[in-house]
Amino acid sequence: MIARVIVDVPTGQTDRLFDYLIPNQWQGVINVGMRVVVPFGPRHIQGFVIDITSSSEVKKLKSIVDVLDLTPVLTEELLELGEWLTETTLCFKISAYQVMLPAAMRSKVKKEIRILSDGDKLPASVATWFQKRSSVRWEEIVQSDPGLLKDFQHELKKGRLDVFYHVKDQVSKKTHKVVRPNGEGDDIEAAIARFDARADKQKLVMEHFLDQRQEIPVHDLVEKLKVSRTTIKALVQKGMLIESEVEVYRDPYKERTFQPTKPLPLTNEQQQVIAPILDSVENQSHKTFLLHGVTGSGKTEIYLQSIQRVLEKGKEAIVLVPEISLTPQMVNRFKSRFGSQVAVLHSALSKGEKYDEWRKIHRGEVRVVVGARSAIFAPFENLGIIIIDEEHESSYKQEENPRYHARDVAIYRGHYYSCPVVLGSATPSLETYARAQKGVYHLLPLLTRVNDIKMPSVDIIDMREELREGNRSMFSRALYDRLNDRLEKGEQSVLFLNRRGYSTFVMCRDCGYVATCPHCDISLTFHRSQHAMKCHYCGHQERMPSTCQSCESEHIRFFGSGTQKVEEELAKVLPGARVIRMDVDTTRRKGSHERLLTAFGEGKADILLGTQMIAKGLDFPNITLVGVLAADSMLHIPDFRSAERTFQLLTQVSGRAGRHEKEGEVIIQSYTPEHYSIQQVREHNYLDYFQEEMNVRKQSGYPPYYFLTVVTVSHSELANVVSVTEKITRFLHEQLQSNHTVILGPVASPIPRIKDRYRYQCMIKYKNEPSLVKVLREVQQHYVRETTKGDLHLSIDMNPYMMM
Repeated sequence: MIARVIVDVPTGQTDRLFDYLIPNQWQGVINVGMRVVVPFGPRHIQGFVIDITSSSEVKKLKSIVDVLDLTPVLTEELLELGEWLTETTLCFKISAYQVMLPAAMRSKVKKEIRILSDGDKLPASVATWFQKRSSVRWEEIVQSDPGLLKDFQHELKKGRLDVFYHVKDQVSKKTHKVVRPNGEGDDIEAAIARFDARADKQKLVMEHFLDQRQEIPVHDLVEKLKVSRTTIKALVQKGMLIESEVEVYRDPYKERTFQPTKPLPLTNEQQQVIAPILDSVENQSHKTFLLHGVTGSGKTEIYLQSIQRVLEKGKEAIVLVPEISLTPQMVNRFKSRFGSQVAVLHSALSKGEKYDEWRKIHRGEVRVVVGARSAIFAPFENLGIIIIDEEHESSYKQEENPRYHARDVAIYRGHYYSCPVVLGSATPSLETYARAQKGVYHLLPLLTRVNDIKMPSVDIIDMREELREGNRSMFSRALYDRLNDRLEKGEQSVLFLNRRGYSTFVMCRDCGYVATCPHCDISLTFHRSQHAMKCHYCGHQERMPSTCQSCESEHIRFFGSGTQKVEEELAKVLPGARVIRMDVDTTRRKGSHERLLTAFGEGKADILLGTQMIAKGLDFPNITLVGVLAADSMLHIPDFRSAERTFQLLTQVSGRAGRHEKEGEVIIQSYTPEHYSIQQVREHNYLDYFQEEMNVRKQSGYPPYYFLTVVTVSHSELANVVSVTEKITRFLHEQLQSNHTVILGPVASPIPRIKDRYRYQCMIKYKNEPSLVKVLREVQQHYVRETTKGDLHLSIDMNPYMMM
């Protein structure tokens, strides 16, 4: 039999199936969807078996070297999904399959040099490595003396040495030692009787097994009986105990206890909304629902009760939440309701923890997955529902290959399993809401909060007026008064600012010089804690200068405010306030995100100050005030979605206030308060905002009226980038002839240089362009040699979410 394999080399020339013989010992063992090790050129690499056949057009076939799995890691459905991803995102097949597996399963190749024969003829420089062993790791030689490599290569050519490749997963399974008694109760009693008086510790261990016959981890036995490991080792050597290694899962939540919860009674509105979802579950029909529920309207309870019905039918569920910011409270709700049936997948887990959570899913030990974007590929085989919470979030779109959107993958899988897909949001993306209005998705409105709790009142403060009246502080007088008021009442406040660091840029007041990154065309951000300027794109860092690099003036100052500066300012104006700051800098360490939120929930701080990560999913009863410090910081980004993102973010952060008995209040500070995306937040009016934004998009020819594709070229030499992008644009003009297709560019990207690479792009706007994928594939294949051997990089995004 012959296996058809996709090899782990993501290039255009290898993006096809290669045939390999299945050796006799693995006939009937190797199945479609397994990972295998195959010889490819001079090396051994990992590959996926995509098909098994009995004939091949290739005359001389190599054999498979090793099998990495006992059971297929990719189901038939995931293999089909990989084909679809390859087509729709223009990626390589290997990239589509690898994105479905945890990073731990992307293999490591270890190279070993072994001595074959004529060892006595080896030169001294090589022979010394083999004095007490028959093989040497390649890295050892490289690290010790790279100059020796020529000697080794010379001996390899002569056939005295050979290279062996070991392909292994990056993370091993975690095991621990367990012991159990060797024999029945009578044997144990007889053994205890034979102990002499000095062996009291050994006697104590054996007495433990009189009551409890089953195996116990050595660590637990040592803790429980206060004996040493040597005692247990002695009993194993005497044959009284049997020791073995047992696999255990790494559990990121083992320190946590979850109080079980019961389903809550639904309001009339919730019952109307859940009925069509449950109907779709019962009838096994695929429908896509848009659950448009205002903040605090009880969307999570609808998710939980829908999943309950799915589990009762013996099926499985996937719930996506936008990255880590939502997971602590979300995980709590799902674990409390469904206990050990829940696996969690998100970026804050270690490689090993992700691997173990994935294996629980693969082995069918859990039936609900809660996670970020990549959890959409959970290897379930009997899906009953897929839920995407906060569906408008841009983190559901992957920005590197394969450039998929989790919503599209969810709908594809929902169609395959004939199950409902529920998209939930208080501020749906324009494309999603437009599809719901057209009847492509089924709209489920949930427009009142649970228990008829009022939406918070919203005040918009014009910061230009504050300046005119002499207030140069970053806090308007209204916000300062309300913060003071909350401190006196013992209530909590949330302050939102979408910028980390201390200040947004550093500028000389004499000549106007702005400190920029030497590798990217972007200004450096000043971070007070390290007294350094950092680039948030490539990580470049330099000390804060005392004089201007351009004119040597001493008038070099910080402009703009980041979260660090606000924290410092709060300490001055409200010295009694306890502040917790949450941004990328304070949540780098594992578990810090959850720890800070728990501290705030327990009332250990009065003010929670943070970036986007505090805007969603927080539900604390004592928050009665939300302040937004620079509402227009996102409005002026060169991106057609900037108004939409501003409205969504402001609505989401406003929804943190007054979610329980106490009334909430929101203060939004802005320098452009008249903008419709800010004004509509005051009225909590999504529909009016939707109409206004749709008009703007129609006039400009942007989604949802047009589809977009962006082709970006990057290279270390500017002339090269410009000439290649011009050629591509010319070719697109010749090939795409549809009336509704517009090709813009070539132009420099909004950030023209990142990490010393110049970036140019062209944009295609189209309504229906049947030949687009074929033409873009041609572009890809034409430049594939240059991209693999040279410095040129070409990326095609069929549905861009980040225009920067």
